[in-house]
Amino acid sequence: MSGLPVRVLRLGLRPYSEALRVQERAWGRRGRRGAAAPDPLPLPGESVVLSEPSGPVYAGGLRGAPEAEAAERLRARGAGLAAARRGGRITFTGPGSCWPSPVLDLRRRGLPLRGYVAALEGLVLRLCRRLGLAAARALPPPFTGVWMGDSKICAIGVHCGNHITSHGLALNCCTDLTWFDHIVPCGLEGKGVTSLSRELGRHVTVDHVLEPFLDSFQEVFECTLVFSEDPGD
Repeated sequence: MSGLPVRVLRLGLRPYSEALRVQERAWGRRGRRGAAAPDPLPLPGESVVLSEPSGPVYAGGLRGAPEAEAAERLRARGAGLAAARRGGRITFTGPGSCWPSPVLDLRRRGLPLRGYVAALEGLVLRLCRRLGLAAARALPPPFTGVWMGDSKICAIGVHCGNHITSHGLALNCCTDLTWFDHIVPCGLEGKGVTSLSRELGRHVTVDHVLEPFLDSFQEVFECTLVFSEDPGD
């Protein structure tokens, strides 16, 4: 499958809700019937949406959102709440988090869902090693994501409909980790969270990781990246 084109939409710093809408439109072009709908632009049918949430957001997955009282406490701290159509439980994303959302056709690529999740983990492991974090590792289910010791550095939660993926991963680059103190991240008791900045001992921004992320993405998914203008609303 070498060379399959994947459109890259680099949104930069955006509200979570805006980036989610772009992702849902990209999924809708392929996911409603498993094939691309007519599009006025000659763009590849697969995409990866890259963004950094401009504000703090707690996002609950399909396996649970906070109850009303807990939700009110989180809002009182100045965070937004969102219901995400992905696997997993509540987690946090915000400024300093790299939030890539691949929209890929798993049937076209011959990938089962679990194999796709493993591919995302492998992608982040490649990225971490490029940055000098050789100790990053993946753990067996239910401990999805990428870990440094007992602390998660990258959460993974995906949706798949008609073999088309959406959502993806949230990589802590220079995220304010104190936001995680108010939840049980991903529902995993006794586990911590960390960031690239904490592990590397220097300030690592989302912009710093985009190029090595895209290099790793191309290697893992054997694709050709096609850069596209921001689609807007």
